[in-house]
Amino acid sequence: MTTVDRWQLPDGVEEVLPRQARIVEQLRRELLDLYHLWGYQLVIPPLMEFTESLLIGLGRDLDLLTFKMTDQLSGRTVGIRADITPQVARIDAHSLAEPGVTRLCYAGSTLHTRAKSLLASRSPIQVGAELYGDDSLSGDVEIIRLMLATLNVAGVTQVTLDLGHVGVYEAVLAAAGLTSEQEADVFDALQRKSRPDLLLGLAEVAPPAAALILGLLDLHGDASVLEAARTLLKEAAPEALTAVAALEAVADAVARSHPGLTVYFDLAELRGYHYHTGMVFAAYAPGHGQALANGGRYNDVGKVFGRARPATGFATDLKALMALVPAAASERGAVSAADVDDPALLAAIAALRAAGEVVIRCSGGKPDTRCDRTLIQADGEWVLRPLNS
Repeated sequence: MTTVDRWQLPDGVEEVLPRQARIVEQLRRELLDLYHLWGYQLVIPPLMEFTESLLIGLGRDLDLLTFKMTDQLSGRTVGIRADITPQVARIDAHSLAEPGVTRLCYAGSTLHTRAKSLLASRSPIQVGAELYGDDSLSGDVEIIRLMLATLNVAGVTQVTLDLGHVGVYEAVLAAAGLTSEQEADVFDALQRKSRPDLLLGLAEVAPPAAALILGLLDLHGDASVLEAARTLLKEAAPEALTAVAALEAVADAVARSHPGLTVYFDLAELRGYHYHTGMVFAAYAPGHGQALANGGRYNDVGKVFGRARPATGFATDLKALMALVPAAASERGAVSAADVDDPALLAAIAALRAAGEVVIRCSGGKPDTRCDRTLIQADGEWVLRPLNS
């Protein structure tokens, strides 16, 4: 191994250097303050947990993303969290166990065995909010509005909201009467939006059921999709109409608080199907193929911890948001101060720092490159002057 190799990081794992770290930390503080104002209480789950609780309830995908090892004290298997959501569900169900509605938020590092996509980090800094004990559509609306407010804090104002509901697929699947093998093939093809593969998977399915499932592929677009869904499903899978009505109600409610927001409906959206139980949603920005934030309803996830609870929430990656924060039009520089122990100078430095100024002592005789002003002594006082004036 060469000396250069020792400085390399694993693929998909990156360090955050000072300029970016400042943006990430500022975002973290602003978002947690935002959530506080909405009534969400901060929790800080541990970086690792026993896999029995860390991986329960959120499907096989999370299992594959989680690094696992043996705990030297107990001999049990522990995992480094790949998603903070199940930890917060455990806290709500077991550690807090409060009656009524509970609002929790979090921000922390996670680690993935592999990137979720080509552009995704394997070490995201996940921030999000979860609403427990509210099974109403107003709960979904609140979480979606908070997700949009999160992106607004990061300077993302042009957003497309993608809405789906797993109840549509569940009703269609129940009406189609497929075998377990056919279901697996159909699910895989629909998840990838692959019509050729879906046709192959439906080759031995009765024509009416096959046509119903194929119809799901076309149920995406603007609000007109909902009427098309009612036409397709009202006879063959009427149970799906409740989900369609829920989508319309949520979209209308969000539009009242965010007029002009672009809403895109996708009734074949199967992201998180194995643990989501209702509404699913994601936010996209122009020029970014991956969702900037996503979430959904996942009722009863706390059942494994002894307390089944309605739940809905969302999450985003601070590293992904960092790249979208607009550069400050005129970011203020720092103040250079001589490296001398003059009581008057020390008092001037303390006053500037108390006022929010960055003051850097001039070590080695040269000002720090971030400094654009300096403290100089004039008429017995230390005053601010432009650097090099």
